[in-house]
Amino acid sequence: MSAIRRTIQTFQRDAKLHSLKTAVLAVRSVASLQDADKALYKAAQENDHVVVTEETIFHPQGGGQPSDEGTIKSEDGTTQFDVNLVRMSATAEGEVLHFGRFASSSGGPFKAGDSVTQTIDSEKRLLYSRYHTAGHVLGSAVRHLAQDSVPGFDELNADHAPGTAACNFAGLLEGKWKDAFQAKLDEYIEKDMPVEIEWWDEDDFRSHGLERLIPDRKTLGMTDTEKFRIVTIVGAESYPCGGTHVDSTKLCGKTTVRKIGRSKGTSRVSYALA
Repeated sequence: MSAIRRTIQTFQRDAKLHSLKTAVLAVRSVASLQDADKALYKAAQENDHVVVTEETIFHPQGGGQPSDEGTIKSEDGTTQFDVNLVRMSATAEGEVLHFGRFASSSGGPFKAGDSVTQTIDSEKRLLYSRYHTAGHVLGSAVRHLAQDSVPGFDELNADHAPGTAACNFAGLLEGKWKDAFQAKLDEYIEKDMPVEIEWWDEDDFRSHGLERLIPDRKTLGMTDTEKFRIVTIVGAESYPCGGTHVDSTKLCGKTTVRKIGRSKGTSRVSYALA
């Protein structure tokens, strides 16, 4: 697939926008993709395609959050593309790939330049946003309680998907921590702490004492002037994050610490939403 230009990820500025009119840049069959992009969608079937648009409100899978699902429809409504998975391209920096298939009743694939309307599945967006925010709240609760007591402690990464949600940490967290983690998590959620989106540069990280969180611009394909998207749970933690979130911790709903697992110097704290 030839390089186009970086897709504008509109959801990062306005996650409440669940429908968006944009333009098609390219349509390709999954079979025609380079191997690295083809491997992003292992469930692809023979009639599946990729649609690239100028902008997108679809959150690509990444950062532990599942991708949005939904539809892309032509301006006249005769063509519908069902989006099953969204990923960042592995071969064209900054390009967002919408994987799926054209509805059998559609008049035919889009063409480059066509005006289309994207619509996401709002229920799934809300569920994934609740899980993502709850994971950040759990990470903050664990850090608050364990960072000064557990040798080598640090936050590593997380999985915010329903059914497999968990936060991973460096250091061995014993099972005795579970009740304390749950209590702190409940406290943070009940406080209804605002969740805010900010944009920082390296100096902002330093001014907040968070040099350890400064991302690598080169790895992210960012220019020297772009700012990093930061999610702040007011009164708790700030994290570099490109995902979607609810507006306050209470909107996560009841969040339960399921268990604490340990392996090879790391710990995994799993959680679930009611």
